[in-house]
Amino acid sequence: MTEFNVLPAKGEIIGKIFAFPVRVYYEDTDAGGIVYYANYLKFAERARTEFLRALAVCQQKDLEQNQTGFVVRSCHIEYLRSAVLDDALIVTCKVLECGSASATIAQEILRGEEVLATVEVKVVYMNVATHRPTRIPAEMTDKFKQFDGK
Repeated sequence: MTEFNVLPAKGEIIGKIFAFPVRVYYEDTDAGGIVYYANYLKFAERARTEFLRALAVCQQKDLEQNQTGFVVRSCHIEYLRSAVLDDALIVTCKVLECGSASATIAQEILRGEEVLATVEVKVVYMNVATHRPTRIPAEMTDKFKQFDGK
């Protein structure tokens, strides 16, 4: 059997912004040939997940060992332009605010320099067993604060 050493896209931290590449596939489009509106949220979610990974935050470990993880409390998205099949997009993440149990992340979905959508997401760190907010570990908060927009 052939062993493949191919890695998934992981993105890159540039200054205080994380940039994650996304390709638009046929499955992402609607009957009109443009990206279906809900898929922009999927692109943003993937970028936030890879952002955490780039910060060496292991979500699976937190979930298994501490029964904690981030959940979306609120999300605001503005659709400015349409993405289409085969577009190469970049999804950015920038920490706007990091509190004791929540963080707000600003995201842009870009095609080149053209902003297609903006997303602002507030996530809450939760104990998944009790469904109650809990304090974000100090090590994680310190990492977020290194990347806040200030």
